[in-house]
Amino acid sequence: MGDIRVVVRRFIVENFASEEEEQYIYDNTQLQAAGILDSLCTLKLMSFLQQQFDIDVELQDLDSGRLASIETIERLVESKTAAKV
Repeated sequence: MGDIRVVVRRFIVENFASEEEEQYIYDNTQLQAAGILDSLCTLKLMSFLQQQFDIDVELQDLDSGRLASIETIERLVESKTAAKV
């Protein structure tokens, strides 16, 4: 499901990253540690994921690091969509 990574990366780059930061955002980049996501950006990202992929993102997903990187976000989306089937 590489499409998830593409969609998430595009959203993050368009909404939160500067042009300089964009070139350093890899699938395993720790988004908060890199200063790309702060708490408000994380809430916006959660809302986007819920709308885009029709899933429920919960606060426990934040605590478990499931929104830490594009890689972990992809796994979160995959697990939430698989659970709906």
